[in-house]
Amino acid sequence: MINTFKIFVDFDGTITKTDVGEHLFLEFGDAEKCKLIVQDWIDKIITSKDTWQLMCETIKNPDQEKMNKFLDTIEVDKTFFPFVKYFRNAGCDINILSDGLDYYISHIVKKEFTEDVPIYSNKLEFIDNKMFPKFPYGDEECKFCANCKRNHILNLSSDDDFTVYIGDGYSDTCPAQFCDFIFAKNSLLKHCEINRITYFPYNDFDDISNKLIELSSKKRLKKRHQAVLKRKEVYSQG
Repeated sequence: MINTFKIFVDFDGTITKTDVGEHLFLEFGDAEKCKLIVQDWIDKIITSKDTWQLMCETIKNPDQEKMNKFLDTIEVDKTFFPFVKYFRNAGCDINILSDGLDYYISHIVKKEFTEDVPIYSNKLEFIDNKMFPKFPYGDEECKFCANCKRNHILNLSSDDDFTVYIGDGYSDTCPAQFCDFIFAKNSLLKHCEINRITYFPYNDFDDISNKLIELSSKKRLKKRHQAVLKRKEVYSQG
C-alpha cells in the first residue's frame, strides 16, 4: 500500500524552519515596507503575485553573493532528507510545491541534498541589477496564489493514488483540501481546525514517517471523502 502514496510538500516553514522568502526580503529590502506588504497579503488585500512584485521592488542593486551567503545560514528540518530517501525507496513520488521563488529554494535544496527533488514554484530572474518574479504556474481561478498548488496535485496524481499534503501556512489551505491525508502545523493547522478538516499534527518529518508507515499497514485504507468530492468538482468543470 505504501507505494501508492503521492506526497506533496510545502517549502517555507515546512522544509525550512522559517519563511525564507519573507526573511530574505526583510534582510535585503526595505524591511518596513515588506512587513506591510506581507500583512496586506495575509489580509487578502493583494495577491501573491502582487506581493512578490512589490517585494522585489524594495531590493535595489541585489548582491547575489551576499544573498547566497545569507541563504547558507537558513536552518532546514534535517529529518526531511531521510524522509525523502525512505519513501522514494518505497516507491512514493515526492514533490515540493511552493508559492515561493525557485532562486532560494533550489539553492537551499542543492546545498543540503544531492538527489534531485522535483520543485514547482515561482521563478526569479536577475536582470540589469533588478529582480523580476515570473509565474509559470499561475491560474486565473486562483485569485490569491501565484503558483496553483492544487493544479500540481491534480496533474501529478490519479484517483487510484492516496495523496498526502504537508504544510504550515496560508498558501497551503487550498491544496490541502484536495488530499487524502493532511499533515499540518501553524496557520494550516488552525485552518483545518476551524473548518473541521481532518488532519495530523506534526513537529518534524519523523512524525510524518511514523504515521504514514502506520497508515500503510492498514488492510483497508480509506480516502478522505471531502477530498474526493473536491477533486470531482474540479474534474466536472474541466
